[in-house]
Amino acid sequence: MLQVQGVFKSYLTPQGSLAVLQGVDLTLEPGSSLALMGESGSGKSTLLHLIAGLDKPDRGSIHSGEHRLEQMNEAQLANWRRTEIGLVFQQFNLIGSLRVEDNLAFQARLAGRHEPRWQAHLVQRLGLGELLKRYPEQLSGGQQQRVALARALASRPKLLLADEPTGSLDEATSDDVLRLLLDLLDDTPTTLLMVTHSPRVAARLAQRVVLSNGRLT
Repeated sequence: MLQVQGVFKSYLTPQGSLAVLQGVDLTLEPGSSLALMGESGSGKSTLLHLIAGLDKPDRGSIHSGEHRLEQMNEAQLANWRRTEIGLVFQQFNLIGSLRVEDNLAFQARLAGRHEPRWQAHLVQRLGLGELLKRYPEQLSGGQQQRVALARALASRPKLLLADEPTGSLDEATSDDVLRLLLDLLDDTPTTLLMVTHSPRVAARLAQRVVLSNGRLT
């Protein structure tokens, strides 16, 4: 499903070049789940952004299925993100002018895979039935994150990338949202890569790796 080979990434700073990733290798099989851990500033989000095609590596390759991301142009990458992956961040990134039901359908319609029955299933499993006519500002943090998860899964993505998706939630709400996410993934072949700083959250996923000094251990 996902193969990262020999990826390097550096950024220019006023003090010179800062090496963030120094030869990262990672393989994820379809339907698997992996927690990406590491200290703040270790490059976890950088790696996730490279895998999402939001940035390109200096060296190395990233394969997702038949796609080799570093060789794709911006239009191809944008289409790949619409149709192949789901993204969930600590900031919920819901569209404030749309009601919950329209936020849920947004990504799936862009991907050309809006399935009302699947959306209804997500609504039921995530307990969103009474929230469909509300706007994001009328929801709690936990409710917004459940909507964000449903939106990301509505298009049935092959790969779900989550960057600290429960980081802004209290422990009880975080546990609830994570449980719902993992239960839903049992119903799909979606592969999950989650950035987290929490050993408690990471323990719930099938695999765990740590990014340190630019490499995975």
